[in-house]
Formats: sequence, structure tokens, C-alpha cells
Amino acid sequence: MSVVKVVELVGESPHSWQDAVKVAVREAARTIRNISGVEVLNWTGNVDDQGNIVEYKADVQIAFMVEGHD
Repeated sequence: MSVVKVVELVGESPHSWQDAVKVAVREAARTIRNISGVEVLNWTGNVDDQGNIVEYKADVQIAFMVEGHD
């Protein structure tokens, strides 16, 4: 029987929401093995005084297989 754990993270990027997701997954992969999927829960951003988006944020859930459970 497989066991999957899910953690929630927020990735941030000055470039795009897609890049914010990639940042979250890339950073998670530094310490989490066996990542099997990602789900985007929410998109947000920071806006400057001129109405420009200056930072993109993606709230994501990362799923990974728990080692020792087959």
C-alpha cells in the first residue's frame, strides 16, 4: 500500500505565476524526495503604486510518496 503526503507551500517570483509554481516545486525538491505532483490552490500578487504587478505568488500543494510504504 502506498502512502502519499501533501504539504502546502507558497512560491514567489518577480516574473510570473507559472514561475512562482516552478520556484515552489524546485525549492521543495531540495529537501523532499519522491515528489509526484503539484496542485495550484490560489494565485495572488503584490501591486505597486502605479498598478503594476511586482511579485507573483502561487499557493500550491506538493504531493510525495512516503518512503518505506509500498
